Amino acid sequence: MKQVHILNGDCLKYQLKDIVKAEVIVMRECLIDGNVQGATLSEFYANRAAFTAQYQGCTFAGYYDIAAVEIDKIAHIAIGSQIICWFEDDLFCQINFWFVINLLMKNGHQNNIYLVRPSAGNEYSFANMTESELQLAYQNKQKLLSQPLVSLAKLWPLYQQNDVDTMLAVARELTDIYPFLLPAIKAHLRRTPDKNGLGYPERQLLAIAAELDSTEFSVIFQCFSAREGIYSFGDLQVKQMFERLINNSAC
Repeated sequence: MKQVHILNGDCLKYQLKDIVKAEVIVMRECLIDGNVQGATLSEFYANRAAFTAQYQGCTFAGYYDIAAVEIDKIAHIAIGSQIICWFEDDLFCQINFWFVINLLMKNGHQNNIYLVRPSAGNEYSFANMTESELQLAYQNKQKLLSQPLVSLAKLWPLYQQNDVDTMLAVARELTDIYPFLLPAIKAHLRRTPDKNGLGYPERQLLAIAAELDSTEFSVIFQCFSAREGIYSFGDLQVKQMFERLINNSAC
């Protein structure tokens, strides 16, 4: 049986170089941010390429060379393969995971799909784990059973529609099997803008800046990441968020 590992990032790929000898695919996306619409992969790619091109160092064409090429590999995994998904419990990783599961199900994969999660205390970061801890996590991989897998796959289109109420219902239905879903979806719910147009992450950034009496991004980002690991925003996402807050306050 062919084995394929789908990883949450290139950092993990490096960590697993002496552990995993099978085919490796890296999910190079940040679906927690930006336009996630698209009824087909072609439409989805075009929307994502246009969105990510706004970031410094990123281009429309570059999206296809870096991210889309890996997603295409997922879409073409042979039926009957054993698929090992490596994703953390944070919202960033979970949204990417929901996309992957939905894509796998659309392409006929219903069996032999497994999930590897980080060890206790490292729920939001494989990066903090040693090689032996990663090996143990791999040995303890969880098989994703057929019927719960159907419900799990629904989370991606629900996220696209921002139907948080139904997402919460699915998470509660699966809480005994996948307890990590509900905290992540509740974190997503907290992103809903308040009367001032600010979600919880934005309010936290402002609070941290006030607490530290600083507008130095690197310091604020470090503190935000330590406190709000459930989101696992990358520095690009947080920097854009912070600059938007600073610019608005200056108006």
